[in-house]
Order: sequence, then C-alpha cells, then structure tokens
Amino acid sequence: MTVALNELSVGQEIGKAAIDVSRGDLVRYAAASGDFNPIHWNGRFAEQVGLPGVIAHGMFTMGAAVQVVTDWIGNPGAVVDYQTRFTKPVVVEDLDGPGATIEVTGVVGAVDEANSTVRVDLTVTSAGQKVLVKAQAVVRAW
Repeated sequence: MTVALNELSVGQEIGKAAIDVSRGDLVRYAAASGDFNPIHWNGRFAEQVGLPGVIAHGMFTMGAAVQVVTDWIGNPGAVVDYQTRFTKPVVVEDLDGPGATIEVTGVVGAVDEANSTVRVDLTVTSAGQKVLVKAQAVVRAW
C-alpha cells in the first residue's frame, strides 16, 4: 500500500482491531519465544506470586497491537521504530473460548514529510483498562 503523506492528518484513525486471546495462544507463543514462565500458563502459580491470574506475555501483547499498523501500511518492513510502556497485564481467563480480548485503535500522531514517515499512536486496552501506554510506531511511507 502506498500512503500519501499529504492526505494524512493528525488524529486520523488508521484502523482498529479486537484480538481474542486464549490460553492456547499463550502456550503457542511460549513455544515460539522460549518464554515458559509459569505466570503465562499456570493460574495457581500466577496467583501465588501476586498476579490476578494467568497473564499474556508482554511481547505477545505488543506484537498483537502493532498488527493494526502493519495491516494499514501493508508492509511490516515499513515499521522503522516501535515503542511502548507496559502498564497493566492482560489477564487471560481459563475458558473454552477466548479468555481475553485486546482492543487496539491506531491514529496518526505525527506526519514528517521531510523524512517520509508517519507516527501512529496506539490505544491498547483489555477489560476496560489501558495495558500499553505511549505505544507508538513510526512507519516509512513510500
């Protein structure tokens, strides 16, 4: 996809998504990432260490959120910077279906025509709470 920088404005929504997360997703992510910390699959252990239950991996949440940006720009390689702060865990209930939903909205935060880049600001919530703050991706537009 080609993004016309002169057609973008600060505050313009670029997309939104609701990403369902199951315990199975966390197990698959653990296998792919090598992060087998029991807080991501064992509810009893998670509660013993003071968590409200099994929580999604922070990097899983971060990766799920940036999908809104890559869907919009059409090329994951266009993302030149991506940063966030983790504020709340995504608690994944032990259900047959999705145990949590991550809701993401992306808006244009800045347009830099001189460098052909766009900063996309992401709002990322789960269960009504912001789970990431200052989530920002910079993408190169061609």
